Amino acid sequence: MTDSQDTSPPAVPADDPQRKLAVARPEDASLAHIGLVGDTYTILLSGEDTAGRYTLIDMHVPPGGGPPPHRHDFEEMFTVLEGEVELTFRGEHMVARAGETVNVPANAPHAFTNASGQPVRLLCMCSPSGQEEFFLEVGVPVATRTEPPPRLDGAEQAAFIAKSQALAPKYRTELLLPPGGPR
Repeated sequence: MTDSQDTSPPAVPADDPQRKLAVARPEDASLAHIGLVGDTYTILLSGEDTAGRYTLIDMHVPPGGGPPPHRHDFEEMFTVLEGEVELTFRGEHMVARAGETVNVPANAPHAFTNASGQPVRLLCMCSPSGQEEFFLEVGVPVATRTEPPPRLDGAEQAAFIAKSQALAPKYRTELLLPPGGPR
């Protein structure tokens, strides 16, 4: 053997005592509750809490709610906690029900909607973090995890869409809106 290579696995890095344990309680009023596209998203853990590794969001999606088709350059995982959502992934449709988890690969076009008559609750993890910053920048603060955002009139809706489209590239996101706006 002409050259020796160390084939042992790399050592686990030392603990970082600067990082603190993060505990999120979804009903905590001090958490950021964001109204967006008719849904309410509660930021449970941000990139600040996880050293940028992921963000964790509690999503309250009323009947008819859900984001328009989009894609982004990060992994996104949903666990359906209550109810069911209709997912569209690369043009294929499926239903995810309570107790099921779906992973959306980075860059894949997707959307979901609550087609039922009851609110849906999802736990969403994005890795790496950053999606929460987009939501904070384009959404509207609301008081609780289930409070709906204010209804937008036509001009407010157009302004929201324009703002979202302008900011999306900053957050490695592309909104796949049909001509004339969202579905």
